[in-house]
Amino acid sequence: MVSEHIIKSYDEELRRLASAITEMGGLAESQLAAAIRAVIERDSELASRVVEGDAVVDRLEREVDSLAVRLLALRQPMARDLREILAALRIASDLERICDYAANVAKRSIVLNQAPPVKPVYALPRMVKFAQQLTTDVIDAYVQRDAEKAVAVWARDEELDEMYSGLFRELLTYMMEDPRNITPSTHLLFMAKNIERIGDHATNIAETVYFLVHGTPLDQARPKADRSIQASAAAAPPRATPGDGGSAA
Repeated sequence: MVSEHIIKSYDEELRRLASAITEMGGLAESQLAAAIRAVIERDSELASRVVEGDAVVDRLEREVDSLAVRLLALRQPMARDLREILAALRIASDLERICDYAANVAKRSIVLNQAPPVKPVYALPRMVKFAQQLTTDVIDAYVQRDAEKAVAVWARDEELDEMYSGLFRELLTYMMEDPRNITPSTHLLFMAKNIERIGDHATNIAETVYFLVHGTPLDQARPKADRSIQASAAAAPPRATPGDGGSAA
């Protein structure tokens, strides 16, 4: 009877761990949705609530850490159970970072609201919607222990990179057209980069889910399509060369 009680208690703790991860995933999705709504509607009050809500996610991450440490210390798990606990720790960290990025978008939206509306802001919702979908799908993959679905998320991150590169080029052009656009466009660039980073953390989770299911790492090069560096270099004015009447930079 004692042994049976210990097994049931152990299983319950593992379920609590998985449940906390699922709750964090739901919060990440809602924080993202609220952050972009604050941007589009220029709602600083909503943005402030998003920033404040980040503390709830931080608390959940601490709970996951505490429960995982307890399980490792008292249960000495092996094989699949050990992977479950390690996966929960990794995923909780990635979800906490996703929520941090959502809060960063909200913070910048408050500053952006002090200036006149900027046209390229309307490119952000498409990026956020895609990042939300990646987050939703990868949490579903975790709940279902579906490695194939996780790999599909992993492969789709490249699309988000391409969206970011396109918006980067648009904002760069916008800034070059009128110096008054530089400050608001810079805030939008940081927002877009935060959203692109959310995709990177979704792919981290996808790799963790694959490891959880198969016990081996996803042994492929991660696809990336961020061409913002090339776009920046192409837009920069040419450097002077010796003999052309200018000075070398």
